[in-house]
Amino acid sequence: MQNPEKEWFGEKRVSPGEKTALVRGVFDSVADRYDLMNDLMSGGLHRLWKDRFIRQIRPQPNLSYLDVAGGTGDIAFRLRRAAGTNAAVTVCDLNPAMLAVGRSRALDRGWLNDFEWVTGNAEALPFPDNSFDVYTIAFGLRNVTHIDTALKEAHRVLKPGGRFFCLEFSPVEKPFIAKIYDLYSFKVIPRLGEAVAGDRDSYQYLVESIRKFPSAADLAGRLKDAGFANSRFSSLSMGVVAIHQGWKI
Repeated sequence: MQNPEKEWFGEKRVSPGEKTALVRGVFDSVADRYDLMNDLMSGGLHRLWKDRFIRQIRPQPNLSYLDVAGGTGDIAFRLRRAAGTNAAVTVCDLNPAMLAVGRSRALDRGWLNDFEWVTGNAEALPFPDNSFDVYTIAFGLRNVTHIDTALKEAHRVLKPGGRFFCLEFSPVEKPFIAKIYDLYSFKVIPRLGEAVAGDRDSYQYLVESIRKFPSAADLAGRLKDAGFANSRFSSLSMGVVAIHQGWKI
């Protein structure tokens, strides 16, 4: 079955159209404090995960990079620093509010025209076929309504020989770790969201969305179905997150 997550907004069953609108509402709500909440929720680990993600990509100059669902710029800025000024970095996000945060952060760092900022849906990217050398998406794929559609779109916009990279949470499979993780996720994170961002419901959804996301092995299989070769993944932090890779050949 393709896109089995399309009717689930966390634990709530909705239509696919409703899910897309609800996800957009979540990130409109949390945009200003999104990175602060990531620090609080992960104890800063998200920075180490993203750094590892970039090392695995091994960015090179003179290549074109597309970072999807990366509005605040966290991955794009790392790509820019690693690849240098001769790389072309495009950020595409469904939420204008997230992109506004990213543009502001880029300006604060002295990057005036170093990125292209594009509002767009991962399921229908506003780019021609064979446009990019590298596609990245970090902690964004689980919020996409039609995941298999988005994977096919990633394959479409990559050039032959292009590489796909995804950093995403995975459902924890080891029972003892899963029990501790669930306790923290459901008891602590929504309360942090309420205290710091004034939005308990959005962070309740973010926790629930991880449980609805496919396992790392399942996602690897779905990458193959989307047309990617050599699909594989590496797990980090006892399976809490995984880095996925695939090639367009």
